Amino acid sequence: MPDPSRLAYMASLGFTAWKPEDVCRCLADLGYGAVEWTLAHFDPRSHSDDEIAALMQVTRDAGLAVSEVVVQQDYVTRDEAARADRVAHTIECIEAAARHGVEALNLFSGPAPWDPNAPKLRKEMPEGEAWELVFRAFDELVPAAERHGVKLAVEAVFGMTVRDYYTTLPLMARYTSDGLGLNFDPSHYALYGNDVPWAVRQWGSRIFHVHLKDCVGVPGGLPGETFTFPLLGEGVVDWSAFLAALDDIGYGGYLSVEFEAFTYYRTVLKNDPAQAARLSMEQCRALLGA
Repeated sequence: MPDPSRLAYMASLGFTAWKPEDVCRCLADLGYGAVEWTLAHFDPRSHSDDEIAALMQVTRDAGLAVSEVVVQQDYVTRDEAARADRVAHTIECIEAAARHGVEALNLFSGPAPWDPNAPKLRKEMPEGEAWELVFRAFDELVPAAERHGVKLAVEAVFGMTVRDYYTTLPLMARYTSDGLGLNFDPSHYALYGNDVPWAVRQWGSRIFHVHLKDCVGVPGGLPGETFTFPLLGEGVVDWSAFLAALDDIGYGGYLSVEFEAFTYYRTVLKNDPAQAARLSMEQCRALLGA
């Protein structure tokens, strides 16, 4: 099984409003080895370089690493000014990551199905047009990552152009760069009926980072409509087989919890991110056999 000390937690949901030192103290006390920051804390457009440097120092002082930074800009839009700005924003994040020793950035493709202003794939925009927009973005992003020595970890996300194993293939085939790989989230692969352990073995060393998230249901809507991301172990992901596949490829990176059991978070945990992190650590220890 993967090393439990490589467990990380994404500082999303209520953590986005916490001070970095409080987030780090909470996660370190719970036994996590790393934090996955989002743009709420690591964004060169809203935080000065000194503030980002302070964020990194606070993280180190807590004994934590930064597993990756979640950038996730939507590159599928017909608004050319917005598209160009999102690409530029991503490049600014690549440059900031290089300056501050962050190894990987989490990206996705788009269009974001939860954004009412984003085009609906196949209904309002053909997939071919969406792919051309994705390629135009990554034609700029991949060279930028190579120049700065930063890894781009692309996540397949429900409803997007890149959403499962098979729709990730065109992106990975177009760019053979060592700087482009995957943030492997098994929930999205399982949602589309992919053989998750087989997909892990196919990608092998192109997996840069891993999310721990479960799912149940079928694609077609938003979370809470046709599917949901339940607590770890309550969905359809075969965790033993998934973790064994990671062992088979020699994966030694971080396993980061992305807590998106939104209804449970709201109704049971009362929007307390510390309780979500605590509960997730208990589930991870059980799944990892630690």
